[in-house]
Amino acid sequence: MGKRQSRPWVVSDELWALIEPLLPEPAPKLVEGRPRVPDRQALCGILFVLHTGIQWEYLPQELGFGSGMTCWRRLAAWNEAGVWDQLHVLLEKLRSKNQLDWSRAVIDSSHVRAARRGPKAGPARSTGHGRAASTTFSPTARGSRSRCC
Repeated sequence: MGKRQSRPWVVSDELWALIEPLLPEPAPKLVEGRPRVPDRQALCGILFVLHTGIQWEYLPQELGFGSGMTCWRRLAAWNEAGVWDQLHVLLEKLRSKNQLDWSRAVIDSSHVRAARRGPKAGPARSTGHGRAASTTFSPTARGSRSRCC
């Protein structure tokens, strides 16, 4: 678990063995069409989008993860099926056995939603009366850089 990967969206065999049983069985196909993208490839596509921050529609087809829309739909279906909640339970079990390497864990505001909004800011207060002095023009000789006066 603590190994560093150069491509964090690639799911190792060890990790896949833990995640695969949590995924729901796919619904039977009612219409002939393209073959279903395997769940492991879709998961890699989801991780790629989440890691790089690109838009779903720009997921490169050349990577073999399926389309961005396919990955997005799979993410939504797994979310609805409670897969991520089960995964958090798994992470908690690993944490309790000290089998997670937290030395590289990062949380920032772009990935973690704030619990509540902060207090509303009031109108900006003035710092003084009247107009502020100009920093670029002074009518007095002392403030002028001109040599003519």
